[in-house]
Amino acid sequence: MALSDPALADWAHARLGHDFADLGLLDRALTHASVKGAPNYQRLEFLGDRVLGCVVAAWLHATHDEPEGRLNRRFHALVEGVANARVARAWGVPDIARLEPMARHKGLHESDNVLGDIAEAVVAAVFLDGGWDAADAFVRRHWSALLADGPRFLADPKSRLQEWSLDRRLGTPRYLVIDRRGPDHAPHFTVEVSVPGHDAAQGEGNNKQEAEKAAAVALLARVTA
Repeated sequence: MALSDPALADWAHARLGHDFADLGLLDRALTHASVKGAPNYQRLEFLGDRVLGCVVAAWLHATHDEPEGRLNRRFHALVEGVANARVARAWGVPDIARLEPMARHKGLHESDNVLGDIAEAVVAAVFLDGGWDAADAFVRRHWSALLADGPRFLADPKSRLQEWSLDRRLGTPRYLVIDRRGPDHAPHFTVEVSVPGHDAAQGEGNNKQEAEKAAAVALLARVTA
């Protein structure tokens, strides 16, 4: 849904801890490409991905005296879709992200891919609005729980599948809702997950996250058999 400027400013102050001089940047960061005729987050996502990566790389280098391979695994666990989506959910992004009604009905506002992209776009918005120091402090504040929770976070099947895929240079797994049935108060989702070079796997659940986890479990079982 679209918030008024005062409501958006209050949300940014309370949830993000950043007071925007240019609220238009934040509005764009929260706008999905399904909203026709409105600037969306795609260009900000491109920039935010780089800013986030640079902050996290410097952070890990300073705090973890480990070989490159272990640093790489930590890095990808912190900056890829599953992690970024977790941060976006903590902000309450699913409730305020701007999507067309049909896209929201399909559950895209709960998609890890969409939420991860929005998190990166918000990082870019903070960087453009407040500069490097503001972005650096912002990332360290909001990604710190993931850094501290690394081992337990990676126990999540989606995180384990992502780590497996990235270790083999296959990119981030892609999740796609292929079926949604049932009433709005009790939906049932079927989700397909794929990585290049392997057959896709499917999972089902009573919400999108549950279905994505089931699909990840199915694909992990296949590729690690």
